[in-house]
Amino acid sequence: MELLAASTAAWTAPTIDYHALAPEIVLAVGLCVVLLVDLFTTERNKWLLSVLTGFSLLGAALPVLTLALHDNTTRSLFDGRYVVDEFSLVMKGLFLVAGYVIVLLSSAHVEEGDYWRGEYWFLLLTSLLGMLMMASSRDLVSVFVALEFLSIPAYMLAAWRKRDAKSNEAGMKYFLLGVFASAVMLYGMSLLYGLANSTLLVDIAESVSLDGEFAAVQALAVVFVVVGFAFKVSAVPFHTWAPDTYEGAPTPVTAFLSVASKAAGFIALVVLVLTAFPQARDVWQPFIWVLSALTMTIGNVFALRQTNLVRMIAYSSVSQGGFVLMPLAVAGGAAGESALRAVVVYLVVYAATNLGMFGAILAVSRKTRSGDIASLGGLFSYAPALGVLFTIFLASLAGIPPLGGWIGKFAAFQALLTDATPWAYALAVIGAVNSVIAFGYYGNVMREIWMRPIPHGDTTPVVTPSSLQIALGITAVATLVLGVLPGIALHFGDVADIVGAFGG
Repeated sequence: MELLAASTAAWTAPTIDYHALAPEIVLAVGLCVVLLVDLFTTERNKWLLSVLTGFSLLGAALPVLTLALHDNTTRSLFDGRYVVDEFSLVMKGLFLVAGYVIVLLSSAHVEEGDYWRGEYWFLLLTSLLGMLMMASSRDLVSVFVALEFLSIPAYMLAAWRKRDAKSNEAGMKYFLLGVFASAVMLYGMSLLYGLANSTLLVDIAESVSLDGEFAAVQALAVVFVVVGFAFKVSAVPFHTWAPDTYEGAPTPVTAFLSVASKAAGFIALVVLVLTAFPQARDVWQPFIWVLSALTMTIGNVFALRQTNLVRMIAYSSVSQGGFVLMPLAVAGGAAGESALRAVVVYLVVYAATNLGMFGAILAVSRKTRSGDIASLGGLFSYAPALGVLFTIFLASLAGIPPLGGWIGKFAAFQALLTDATPWAYALAVIGAVNSVIAFGYYGNVMREIWMRPIPHGDTTPVVTPSSLQIALGITAVATLVLGVLPGIALHFGDVADIVGAFGG
């Protein structure tokens, strides 16, 4: 009893930096408000939920901005398990802006879908909260909790259209494969804890050195953790869920999964390999090299064969993930900070372009009610603005200057050339070949828009809701500005430094 009393007296409450946690707190309060308003609001006024969701995201963005402008101090909470640094702030800003665009894309779709609107917005905010947590997590437990926080709502969002067999299939496939990947990753994390006797990433970095009697176990743990996140970013051969899930899920959810959710997976992977496994680069670098080459190539090859636009974009998203992995494959060598910058730049540009792509798909599908590429025939002749926007986003994804996509690819190739190893040059060649292949299916869609006849001669104008117009405007401007003024994208990459990742 005396011992218990002594230990109780010695315990002191940890100091909590509420400013650092403000984005997460605001978002948590916002999702609770959305849930409560949904309970006490009539069906006629459910449109208020999308407004509240948007304001919640904007409210969470304000402390991110104040933290970024306040100083360059790294805020460490809970004994280094939760860190707010420049890297996490850039990523949180990306997630919140992407989330706001998703809200704009979703508003009309959700209102017209005759489905459970309150649940949709609640799940979306919950998943975004998990992404904010992921950006700051520097501990195995917090990383895993953040991952499940963002993943479980995403499983349900994929199956949101409960009376649609394809949506149910999408959600079930995503859930089963996601749980399997989480189990593999959790097993790897348990091995890491056993080796380091700690869940802190910096402690794990000191223990995982690939030497001694447990070198094989260390290597196995690293591979298992990387495999878990390879599923999240739909890297080949862990991509099999992506095409069916993207096609079956509601289009705004597909946009969310292909941009925000994928970006969160990449961020977690970056943090782990650079912070927890710097001494194990001989294991994860060749592994990620193979993943990158396979993901780019197989994603592109399958995209060439698609006739469904969303399914083509799904394989395109797989391929784009391979390009993000390119600089990460050399992050442990001479490329160093250049590789990290390339990953951040690519994610920022990809988010703007791909969200715009899905916005254009949503706008056209309101008229065509079809996902076939052929349904875009003659789009420019009866909807010239949408035709131009489609072309901008497709050309950006292909990496054609002066649109945003070129600076993302440039940064990725620059990281490989900075590494200056035969393996880096080989991956650069593979990337260049795949860039040419990708233009094949992007160009095919452009040809439909500009050169093909209108299906059935239907020249009915496309009616686009105002929220969707705003989303298209934001993404189009971002895609153009990031391409014409690449210094803006490069600035985000320059400031996004993971504390301690490169000895700083």
